[in-house]
Order: sequence, then C-alpha cells, then structure tokens
Amino acid sequence: MKFSRRARQEVEVNLTPLIDVVFLLLIFFMVSTTFTKETHLSIDLPESSSQSNRVTDLQIEIMITQEGDFAINGVALINRDQSTLRAAIGKVSEGDTAIPMVITADSATPHQSVVTALDVAGQLGFSRLSITTTLNNPAD
Repeated sequence: MKFSRRARQEVEVNLTPLIDVVFLLLIFFMVSTTFTKETHLSIDLPESSSQSNRVTDLQIEIMITQEGDFAINGVALINRDQSTLRAAIGKVSEGDTAIPMVITADSATPHQSVVTALDVAGQLGFSRLSITTTLNNPAD
C-alpha cells in the first residue's frame, strides 16, 4: 500500500495584528499621559563669611497669629484688611523700603494671611523679606 505524503504547509506568523496592537497601545499611552510644566523659583541663599556683618536694629516685624490677625513691631492692628496693613507698614517704615522686613507666622496661621502680608510688602516695594514661623505648642 502506497500512502501519499501530505503536502507540508509552511508555518507563517502574521505580524500585522501584533503591530496594530502595539500602535494602539502607543497611541493610548501618548493620549493618557499628562504633561506638566514645572515652575522654578530662583532663591538667593545666604552665604557665611568670617567677617561680622553689621546688624541693624531697625527692622519691621509683622506678626501673624493663628486667627490671621496682624501686629507690626508688637502693636496689634484693628482689623485684617490690606489697607490697614499697608497704612501701618507705611507709617512704621516712613517710606524707607530698604528696611528689612520679617514676617513671623504661627504654624497654624491661614496661608492667605501670610500671602496678604507678602503682597502688601511687595506692593510697597520692600525687597529684603524674611519669613519665620513659630510653633504652636498647646502644652505651654
């Protein structure tokens, strides 16, 4: 008995569906990716020197309480308005914007109060600003 041999078929891998899936994944990841534009602040860090620097006793200190109330050089203001703060800073500084200004806020102070103080100082032309914080310690 003579059996006929079957014709051997060539094994063929079709890559077209695989390429389609890869392109679809690529498009999906490109569309779903979020691009963020990061902003950077330029900060001039203080440098130490061996010479003793002249310390000026004249400075304006703005204290901000937990509730957001302002006090300038220990004198409390009557309200939290920007105009009141601007007038008080103008009176204390007597128009001299070269005086260093220290903004001291409680650790629980609303952020808006600190931004208000910074905004008023910037509008008046103060460029020598320092920001400090005091810790709110309920045990004291």
